[in-house]
Amino acid sequence: MTQKSRRAIIAGIAGQDGSYLAELLVEKGYKVLGFLKKDEDTSYLTRIIKDVLLEDTELVRKDDII
Repeated sequence: MTQKSRRAIIAGIAGQDGSYLAELLVEKGYKVLGFLKKDEDTSYLTRIIKDVLLEDTELVRKDDII
C-alpha cells in the first residue's frame, strides 16, 4: 500500500483520544474521515480541522451508516 492510499476512519474524532489519533495519522500522511455527533464540540481538532473530513452521524442509527 502506498502512502497516498492510506486512509483512516475514526468514530469519536471530536474526543480527546480520537483527536490525538487523528493528529498522529494526519502527520503520517493519512486521509482521515471522522464521525462525530451532530453539534459536537470540535475544539480538540483546531490544529487539524482543515486536514480531515468530518461527517455528522449517529452510529447507533442504521440509516446514518449505510
